[in-house]
Amino acid sequence: MIRNTTGQTAIHLELRWPSAWTRLAAHLDFATAAIKGPIVLVWDNLRTHLMPQMKDFIAANEDWLTVLHFPSYAPDLNPQEGIWSLVKRTIGNLAAANLDQLAAAVKRSLKKTQYRPHLIDGCLIGTGLTLTS
Repeated sequence: MIRNTTGQTAIHLELRWPSAWTRLAAHLDFATAAIKGPIVLVWDNLRTHLMPQMKDFIAANEDWLTVLHFPSYAPDLNPQEGIWSLVKRTIGNLAAANLDQLAAAVKRSLKKTQYRPHLIDGCLIGTGLTLTS
C-alpha cells in the first residue's frame, strides 16, 4: 500500500500467473474488508483485466468496486509511465555488466523515488488525473 502526501491510499498490485484473475479477486475482497470502503481501479488492457471471469466478478461487486480502463495505448494518462521516466533518467548512462547489476540499479532508483512523494505526486499531476476522497 502506498499513502501519498494527501493521505489517500493507493494499492499497486502486479500479478503474473495463469490464474491471476482469481488471485486478483481474492486480493480485492481482502482489500475492501481492510479499507472498509469502496475501491476504484484504473487498469490498462492487460489480458487478465479483460477476462470474462474478471468482468463477471466486477459486475457482481459493483456496489463497492469501480473499474476504469485506460485506452489501448495512453502513456500520457498512466502515472506509472512518469515513474519509469524518472528511473530511466537515473540509469540512462549505466553500463551494466550483467542483468543483476541492471536490476539492482532499477530497484535502487525506485526505492529513492518511493521516499520522494513530491515526485510521485508530480507523475500523477502530469497525467491531469486527480485523487479525490
